[in-house]
Amino acid sequence: MNIQHKRQGQMELQDIYFYTDTIIDFKHLLEDDSIKLIIIQSLCYLVEHKLSRIFGYVIMPNHIHLIWTHLALNGKESPAGSFTKFTAHQIKKYLQANNQLQLLNFSSNKSDRQYQFWKRDQLAIPLSTIKTLEQKLEYIHNNPVVEKWALCDQPEDYRRSSARCYLKGIDEFGFLTHYKE
Repeated sequence: MNIQHKRQGQMELQDIYFYTDTIIDFKHLLEDDSIKLIIIQSLCYLVEHKLSRIFGYVIMPNHIHLIWTHLALNGKESPAGSFTKFTAHQIKKYLQANNQLQLLNFSSNKSDRQYQFWKRDQLAIPLSTIKTLEQKLEYIHNNPVVEKWALCDQPEDYRRSSARCYLKGIDEFGFLTHYKE
């Protein structure tokens, strides 16, 4: 595990980051279980193809948190770039087929896209110590429990989080790596 202190910004290969990506205008797009599954499938792809290693995650109604490292580029793209690009295309296809009205909420007037789902200002903070990684892991696991969200009573009860793996030993989707490995 390569935990080093680096400046915030472009993610370097092999370094571990606390990463947050948010749906544009904080819309609750990720409440839909089918869209959560698109996120999960993309993370599975990145791990299966040895592009990323994921140590923790949570999918919230309007954002995601990851603790991850990038192992290799996906062609010329970073795994994070591939993740947002792939999930955006899949979300668009899903909404075109299942919820045209909701898709209209994500129309973009930018010249390079018809729709935009993810904000352009992802947060990627390098984790410099195991203690910091553990603090961020606890933060993301408790995110569904906090009063603002109240999605469950206990972190391990929230299905779209790595808390189930760390606290109950349930890795339903098979893409997690325990940070102590």
